[in-house]
Amino acid sequence: MVKKVKLRILFLLTIVLSAILIVFLILKSLEKDVVFFLSPTDVKDLKIIETKKIRVGGMVKDKSISINSEKVNFIITDFKNEINVSYSGSVPNLFSENKGVVAEGFLEDRNYFKAVKILAKHDENYMPPEVKKALGEK
Repeated sequence: MVKKVKLRILFLLTIVLSAILIVFLILKSLEKDVVFFLSPTDVKDLKIIETKKIRVGGMVKDKSISINSEKVNFIITDFKNEINVSYSGSVPNLFSENKGVVAEGFLEDRNYFKAVKILAKHDENYMPPEVKKALGEK
């Protein structure tokens, strides 16, 4: 082969390998930041109980919230299975029965989850009160 062709092939090979390396490094660095949540059915189907921090998501079961001075206990359901959740701290304003929630914490067993953070979810129709008020005035 001509020297010019060899240089082009080497240049293209270097570009392709560099691109592969860059994509790999980006995906590897984002790996720890990508967080999924498990449904109660996924938790029941786990082969081994997770010892690391996980997220469990679903709907707060109707009439399951019990609040005492230190803890909030409630049940997360996906309408197939349920998991009892215990949380110490204040809950978000959107947290209520029959609403979506994601709890981050540690799994004690397949039926009990000790949360360290509660994330209340809203549906796609949610509109902050300030925006609703501004739209109503126009």
